[in-house]
Amino acid sequence: MAMTQLFSRTGTLWRLVVVGGHTRSIGKTQLVCDIISAFPKTDWIAGKITQYGHGVCAQNGEDCDCAPKEHVCALDWETNSSTGTDSARFLAAGAKRTFWLRTKQGFLAEGLPLLRGALEEVASGERRAVKNEQRESPLEASSTAVILESNSLMQFTKPSLYFAVIDPFKEDFKPSARMALNRADALVLRGELAGEAPPAPLWMKLPAKLFQEKPSVLQREGEALPSPLEVLVHRMLDAPPSVQL
Repeated sequence: MAMTQLFSRTGTLWRLVVVGGHTRSIGKTQLVCDIISAFPKTDWIAGKITQYGHGVCAQNGEDCDCAPKEHVCALDWETNSSTGTDSARFLAAGAKRTFWLRTKQGFLAEGLPLLRGALEEVASGERRAVKNEQRESPLEASSTAVILESNSLMQFTKPSLYFAVIDPFKEDFKPSARMALNRADALVLRGELAGEAPPAPLWMKLPAKLFQEKPSVLQREGEALPSPLEVLVHRMLDAPPSVQL
């Protein structure tokens, strides 16, 4: 089945950045925060998509004996920037709205209507504001943008930008990340590379010409958003929205 046939899309067009990575704890959330912080005048709608393993309920992220098609997805808006969740970190970084979408493993397609509805809720609110204030639509003419932390979403959409975070010293490699690597607009390298060769098993898992064909930047912990990434995001924000979810 074609990507566009999996779920009904909205008519709203968005500027969309997706941040993924090959495993956990390599700084994907921090990169989302860095992008948000680097563009404080942008009305960011930021979200994280998490897929839980089998037997874990999407409503609360805990072991559950609910039926296979019950509680397969849940979406919550974040309202407190100090809760410690990743969506709270996005809010603290300067995002206008943030949310966390959770699905059971393999049920992301069922969660996409929640994502679509959440974004359309924001779009509808902005359209009402436009009508009341008789001003130009911010979705089309100004700096509203969506940024999502996810690998699996790449199966269902073509974002404005996709950044893949890679730590060459961590060998774990999610299948969803491997499938999306060829579509990355830039690779963001973590870890201390300083002349030391990364472990061979990780490089054997990567497409042979990946680092020859894809732009890559090194961003160590605590460093600001690298200039090449800033340029790419700036160009996206200057362009009209073009992604339909």
